[in-house]
Amino acid sequence: MNYFRTAVLLAGLAAFFMAIGYLLGGTGGMLIALLFAGATNLFAYWNSDRMVLSMYGAHEVDARSAPELHRLVADLAARAGLPMPRLFLMDNPQPNAFATGRNPENAAVAVTTGLMQSLTREELAGVIAHELAHVKNHDTLLMTITATIAGAVSMLAQFGMFFGEGPGFVGSLALMILAPLGAMLVQMAISRTREYAADEMGARICGQPMWLASALARIDDAAHRIPNPQAEHAPATAHMFIINPLSGHGMDSLFATHPSTGNRVAALQQLAASLGPQGRGAAPATQHGPWNRRSGARGPWG
Repeated sequence: MNYFRTAVLLAGLAAFFMAIGYLLGGTGGMLIALLFAGATNLFAYWNSDRMVLSMYGAHEVDARSAPELHRLVADLAARAGLPMPRLFLMDNPQPNAFATGRNPENAAVAVTTGLMQSLTREELAGVIAHELAHVKNHDTLLMTITATIAGAVSMLAQFGMFFGEGPGFVGSLALMILAPLGAMLVQMAISRTREYAADEMGARICGQPMWLASALARIDDAAHRIPNPQAEHAPATAHMFIINPLSGHGMDSLFATHPSTGNRVAALQQLAASLGPQGRGAAPATQHGPWNRRSGARGPWG
């Protein structure tokens, strides 16, 4: 159902974009909108990962510079049937993470220093598994496309005043206000749908839904207290993170980039119950620093 809903929303967003082109410039405007969308998506396909990693000052780490983190990611990637992604570290006190890349063969997973300092090894495994689920589901490409089209809708609506044809001054003004809002709502709906899917698959990859549930609760609490300046300056990238990095976000709503954390935790608790004793492992709550401390309990991947 998640995949069907995502496909419908994405098709609706593309149709919405072309409809705006038609309203502003007739058939010619619709064709221009289609060509513009294709060009921007082609550029995003090849360059979006480098752009966002550079935006957050992420630097690549490997088995030598971050051996335990690298080993954890490699083990989880193997469990997920994925090639080892490139691994990046962001010098940011807010615990958070995201995945990017046009396909599993060119994927990257980025985590903040705050994430590594705040979570246990088990919780970190849950977060990494969630990001690998995005890679496996090709969500990294999907969210790039939706963000690109949503941005193009805003740009096209702002250019509406300069079209020779169209709905007139008042209509163009209304379109300039309402079109970006509509595109943003569809983009957010797609993002929320993909988060639920990645939570479920990530929980299955690491084998313990409650590890991810515990991590989500801890990250959400910290994200309300610790600012993320880079994200505040680039709010269009907020949907990429496992938890909304922006200050002031609230519960599940039309304007939320993510489902509410309480809803996500509840869904993971239901999944844990359905998996039986194996999926109801106690969520760790005390020991932090998985890269330099052992919790004593090995994950199901090792």
